[in-house]
Amino acid sequence: MITLTKKAADHIQTFLTKRGKGEGIRLGVKTSGCSGMAYTLEFADTVQPEDLVFEGFGVKIFVDPKSHIYLDGTELDYTKEGLQEGFKFQNPNVKDECGCGESFHV
Repeated sequence: MITLTKKAADHIQTFLTKRGKGEGIRLGVKTSGCSGMAYTLEFADTVQPEDLVFEGFGVKIFVDPKSHIYLDGTELDYTKEGLQEGFKFQNPNVKDECGCGESFHV
């Protein structure tokens, strides 16, 4: 299961409304960075037959089955700290992260 906070859902919904299209967001992982994997997050304009679909606060999250193995249990939040703002992933599967926070290892 993938969940998101109300703050993240509100932020995503605002972007979807401004965009004028989109079914929700697509969350995944890719091989990258010094720890091995990095998150991917993009607008989802179409639903793929193999997609797993999760919903929170009216926002749909689409995840491919291969990424779901690494993302199961993740909560997506949106934070703003000083001049830094962005999505934050609370992933219980992560064993280690790189120093810059861009990649992780499970």
